[in-house]
Amino acid sequence: MLTVLTLAALSGGVKYKGHIGRTAPLVWEYSVGRLKPVHGKGSSMRIASGQFSAGIDSALNLREVSGLMKTAADGGAELLVLPESSLYASSEPPSVLSAVAESLQGPFISGIAGLAKDLGLSVVVGTAEAHEGGLPYNTLVAINSNGEITGTYRKIHLYDAFGYRESDGILAGEILPPFLLTFGELRLGTLTCYDLRFPESARYLVDAGANVLLLPAMWISGPGKEDHWNTLVRARAIENTSYVVTANQTGPLATGYSIIVDPFGVVIANAGEAPGVVFADLDIERLAAVRRKVPSLVHRRFRIVPGGLPGA
Repeated sequence: MLTVLTLAALSGGVKYKGHIGRTAPLVWEYSVGRLKPVHGKGSSMRIASGQFSAGIDSALNLREVSGLMKTAADGGAELLVLPESSLYASSEPPSVLSAVAESLQGPFISGIAGLAKDLGLSVVVGTAEAHEGGLPYNTLVAINSNGEITGTYRKIHLYDAFGYRESDGILAGEILPPFLLTFGELRLGTLTCYDLRFPESARYLVDAGANVLLLPAMWISGPGKEDHWNTLVRARAIENTSYVVTANQTGPLATGYSIIVDPFGVVIANAGEAPGVVFADLDIERLAAVRRKVPSLVHRRFRIVPGGLPGA
């Protein structure tokens, strides 16, 4: 599917078309905190990143997620970002995911949605979304503080690298116009794990108006992988003069070290190796100051046109 950004999209502050689950396209605009039509004029927000090590017991994973949600709510967060593959994670081949994937109305997402409503907390979480008649999707789900599913992002770049083939068990999502979660002047776009290695994915969101990039991940451990993680996350923040909020799984399978990076590339929160929650206050004034100092987005000479390379 080929899509081209319009000048209206480049200007930001517009509504975007997208898909919720498997429904028909619709137009949305979100407000983080309630993820509803935008009315607020806030210039800052408190965000949380939660990390843990998911296993093969989805009920246990839900309990772990519930604990992170309670910690985030107690810390005053309006939005909690949780890792990719929070439903199920193992070292098994990706072909096992068809047997464990759930619909967005299944017990895992429904449990998170119910607690989100109880806590008044918005959540972005990664799951394996069942797809009738085919492989599941690697999906990020946005849930508002009323417990409503308000948007999804299905991972586009599948992790066929470092000897692993995610595409053996996961269906790539369509390239769609971005949806943005909006809190006042802060607009949040979503990426998943391996998307981090494709700078055009982040720039695509920024062109649509994002100034905060959310990155749930299960960044697999291995030689040099932690260094790649830190380097690439900070690079995406610096080159897009945007906040980047990551939520990674912890060991033994993944590297941990979920970080939140400001638009100048400064790490303002680091969760380290252990499961837990970190917080940061994202401020539009800080973002504006960095973009005045480094107006690289204004100086661009190229634009992003989605679509694979010929023959890919």
